[in-house]
Amino acid sequence: MSLAHSSNAFPLSAPDAACQASDACLDDALQAPLAVRGEISLELDLRHAGRRAVTLRYESVGAADLPAVFVCGGISADRHVAASAAHPEAGWWQVQGGEGQALDPLRHRIVSFDWLGADGALDVPLDPADQANAIAALLDRLDIARLEAFVGCSYGAMVGLQFAALHGGRLGRLVAISGFHRAHPYASAWRALQRRAVALGALQCDETHGLGLARQFAILSYRTPGEFDARFAPARVVDGRVRVGAEDYLDHCAARFVGRSSPTAYLRLSESIDLQAVDPADVRVPVTVVAVEEDRLVPLADAHALVDALPVPARLQVIRSPYGHDAFLKEVAEIDAILRNALQSPLHDACKETAA
Repeated sequence: MSLAHSSNAFPLSAPDAACQASDACLDDALQAPLAVRGEISLELDLRHAGRRAVTLRYESVGAADLPAVFVCGGISADRHVAASAAHPEAGWWQVQGGEGQALDPLRHRIVSFDWLGADGALDVPLDPADQANAIAALLDRLDIARLEAFVGCSYGAMVGLQFAALHGGRLGRLVAISGFHRAHPYASAWRALQRRAVALGALQCDETHGLGLARQFAILSYRTPGEFDARFAPARVVDGRVRVGAEDYLDHCAARFVGRSSPTAYLRLSESIDLQAVDPADVRVPVTVVAVEEDRLVPLADAHALVDALPVPARLQVIRSPYGHDAFLKEVAEIDAILRNALQSPLHDACKETAA
């Protein structure tokens, strides 16, 4: 049940200054897609923590009568997918969102939200299924009965599979990029050590340092040895100590992350990834699965296992990238082509196939 709701709506594009007095220009502005941000407060039944009061912060870009596409990324992504006139700062997936892009607000209503727990206020175990149920509650409040598509990357792909399993009647198709039906034990081990780094920082009364170190470990798991070999110089002696070529880069990544995340949010969302468990048999909507051959966190074997076990039409797209798990952010052209094909092809054309 929704307890509160607030939003702000803005035209996606304003009329040109040279013709602000023109009725035609003003009409165009009024008919332009809207960029809406808002939040709703409600009570949600969490799988491992019972009924809790939560706040869901969302963004919607595009006309309300366009087919809706829900988009979400990794645990560090937020509701701002791409820039608009109302919110001109670059979004987390700027390379794929915006007019003329694969995620075009002139063709689709692009909806996203901040992860449940992303503000650090919810210090309880969070299952990916909780995120899927929160999305369903948000769609109810926005009067969106059905999504044409759910596009998820990394953790977002895991949540997309949960949504398809739990709320498949509200979904036309799913695009799951670098996130599958289970958390691989190797990847879970990486994350467990990252969480221990945060805990160690807390013991030293320096949570910021612990969170930064955890982020640096995470970056190593996202990328590949090949990229580091091509990108960074050999170690050198600086002020009497050895400093390796990637340290400045890792320090930069840590500083950026610490400034926009909290230890509680990081810990709980990291744990949530490890709770991922979806029976592919419960997913009964067409799925495009995207895997990266070099991804060490989400192995290609799991992508094949997911597609083989799905009882519905599925397409497996395999790409190669030195960026490993981060390929969905870096391999712009390949991901663009996959998204356009997945979103524009008729549902009945989906079929089981593998593309390398």
